Amino acid sequence: MITIAESKHLSIQEPLLEPFGFKGDYLTELWQSVAGLCSQDGALGIGVGVQSVLWSDDRVFSQYGEQTGNALMANATQYALMLAEHSEFDTPIDLMDRLFPEVHAFAQRSVGRDDLRATFALNSLVALDQAAWSLYSKGKGAGGGFQELVPEPYRSALSARQQQLGCIPLVSYNLSEEKIEQILGEGYFILKIKIGADPEQNGDPAKMLEWDKQRLSQIHRIASRFDTPYTQNGKIAYYLDANGRYDGKGRMISFLEHADRIGALESIVLLEEPFNETNVIDVSDLPVRFAADESIHNESDAQLRIEMGYKAIALKPIAKTMSMSLKIAKLARDRGIHCFCADLTANPVLADWNKTLAAQLPPLPELKIGVLEANGQQNYRNWERMKSWHPYSDASWITPDKGLFTLDDSFFNVLGGALEIGSEYENRLYGRGGQTK
Repeated sequence: MITIAESKHLSIQEPLLEPFGFKGDYLTELWQSVAGLCSQDGALGIGVGVQSVLWSDDRVFSQYGEQTGNALMANATQYALMLAEHSEFDTPIDLMDRLFPEVHAFAQRSVGRDDLRATFALNSLVALDQAAWSLYSKGKGAGGGFQELVPEPYRSALSARQQQLGCIPLVSYNLSEEKIEQILGEGYFILKIKIGADPEQNGDPAKMLEWDKQRLSQIHRIASRFDTPYTQNGKIAYYLDANGRYDGKGRMISFLEHADRIGALESIVLLEEPFNETNVIDVSDLPVRFAADESIHNESDAQLRIEMGYKAIALKPIAKTMSMSLKIAKLARDRGIHCFCADLTANPVLADWNKTLAAQLPPLPELKIGVLEANGQQNYRNWERMKSWHPYSDASWITPDKGLFTLDDSFFNVLGGALEIGSEYENRLYGRGGQTK
């Protein structure tokens, strides 16, 4: 049993290189949440999170704007840390199960929405969850690797040990043809393509559909010039993310018919969150593998999406906590559903926490190796400085080479360094700089 004696929190505002578009809107910065947990016996765990109000509940982003929306999520994190002080837990999963309902209720009151999406609260808990896993690992020891650290009921979801992971870069609305060609020329073999744009900023779904069709045609023309040894058909793979922007099955069918006409359909290995999570639409008769992301907050949501015909689930330790991700991964494994790890433009430490889970998952059927979405290097203005804060900043596994993360024994032995104490984060929380709770 671990007893939390004290907690601390700070937020670091990290600017992006350029506006980052999805869900029909744009981000200019991402707040990094840092949480510290000190146990009664003096052990310290530090966790980091990345806040994305636009991803977790775009209605909050639209209502309050970027700065105030981020402040509201940071307040939820601080509230969670206050609740955690003087509490006891056996595993981080137990702690998250206890904290989530109260944190979600607090966030609902703060934002003024009884229907606030659970992803908002989960996103606010990521740093605390990672800090709890860091404390937990000190008692367990990480020498047995991630499998041994994870509580026994969830270990069956971790059936692989990937020596290589294909890095999935992000193709946002405004990424140029030159940049796309450069990415493919560097060896990347699967692209995450944002669809669901609002080209005239008026919410017109017909204009969105036409923009998406033209964008897919543009990307497919470029990608068709490249081949790869890492897919079963030798072609560049597409992972499309609609972020719930399609209003019904008709427009999605029209989009897929267009993909078929231009020869892109066979390259689509995933199509994520086509519809708003409140729309209960069966997709089992559509010709691609649909993946669920924001619509899954717990095991019940995962079961519902599986019954609706979804054949893949995006796991997000970096957005929904590792604790919840493991519970969902276990259910998916039991139901024969494929899982993969998606990004939220994570910082380098958090990206390796994501990588730790991704390395334990089998590849999608169309791919020969596992994959991990990682787009922080593409989007943060200060990525190199952030990387220097990683406890293993010079490790070979941090930066992809020719589109691949290569994972050696040292990665698995230290869990990517994600649960160790980075000196910069510790100094900001407990020493020089940073505003502590």
